Amino acid sequence: MWRRRGDGARWNRLAGWLIAVRPTATVAEESGHRHATWFELFFDVIFVFALAAVVERLGDDPTPRLGGVVAVFGLFLVVQWAWVGHAYYATRYEADDLPHRLLLLFALLGAGAITLGVDEVPDGEILPVGYLIVRGVLLLLYIRARPQTRMARAGTAVYLIGFGIGWLIWLASLAVPGHLRPVFWITGTAIELATPWIGYRWLSRWPVDVRHLPERVGQFVIIVLGSTVADLLATVPDHPEQKMALTGALAALVPAAIWWIYATFVTSGIPIHRLRGGQPYTYLHYSLGGGLLLLGWALAQIVRAIHGEIPMTQEVRLLLAGASTVWIVSGLGLYWLSIRVSLPAALLFGLAAAAVWALALAVSSPYLLLVLLSAVIAGYAVLFTVLLGSERSRQPAGAVTTTD
Repeated sequence: MWRRRGDGARWNRLAGWLIAVRPTATVAEESGHRHATWFELFFDVIFVFALAAVVERLGDDPTPRLGGVVAVFGLFLVVQWAWVGHAYYATRYEADDLPHRLLLLFALLGAGAITLGVDEVPDGEILPVGYLIVRGVLLLLYIRARPQTRMARAGTAVYLIGFGIGWLIWLASLAVPGHLRPVFWITGTAIELATPWIGYRWLSRWPVDVRHLPERVGQFVIIVLGSTVADLLATVPDHPEQKMALTGALAALVPAAIWWIYATFVTSGIPIHRLRGGQPYTYLHYSLGGGLLLLGWALAQIVRAIHGEIPMTQEVRLLLAGASTVWIVSGLGLYWLSIRVSLPAALLFGLAAAAVWALALAVSSPYLLLVLLSAVIAGYAVLFTVLLGSERSRQPAGAVTTTD
């Protein structure tokens, strides 16, 4: 086929524009201090709806089955994993040119497909297609970046190989019957989750931005807490009676206290000494976020039981205690990444978990359970603030850094 002279040059320029033969992205330095961009925040919006769709799978059933709870936690992991991959890219590369924005807009379409496909799992094809789009865009971004330093190239190779294999397994899931797809999804996601640990040797030498990554991961926690508050608001009718309004306000103390604890920790100025490549810090947030999402749902069921809409069941109480424990233990892990766990700290975390379990097993009245649970979580927030202030005062001079 004949081609006019100059067509080859134009195609090369187009390929260079899309793949960035000369990338404008630059590797973020470890000492960098930058906040999330407007486009990153816009990227977060669709995931608010994705989390709402995930927790909606539990519905209002007062007797949730273990399989349903595990499925919700797994879907939450898929959603957060799809989001966090782009957060890691943004913390190492600072790019905001036209190709980058177009690729992220395409990723947003994939995130929207994930949101729409959650309800159809495992038979529908919308969720895996959306996941393939979001993760495929991430692979293209890493190919486009083409870092110059040897260590950065090694880190990129780790991602491209591991994430590429996982992407192909997700792609293969489209060719099998619906009931077999979760096996492919679990396998592909497990490979992707293991990739940063297998390549830890290289990725730990390619540090993330010590302020940007915790900020972005914290913003996802805010999204999860927002979903919890939305669940609680859904339990309040349009024209609530005084008792209903007071019950909703009392229940809101729990996510408010959780926010207080998390915000106190991340803004304490105590550096995350074991951050390195960010894997332990981020992976602890997977369990922390999943625990908070399930805790929010269980809390909403308690409020509905107070209003007489559903009975108070043992399954809800056990889920409340289990989700709270996952959140508390994950918080202990985050604490360990920054501060050596002292005896007072271990006692505080342990007593908080024990108190929640004692309430869940011993208290059958939904209103009394809500009152005591709110008191325990609020008291935990106060004691944690005191503990963290004491630890902060023990930090060597110059070790405390600002995170605002």
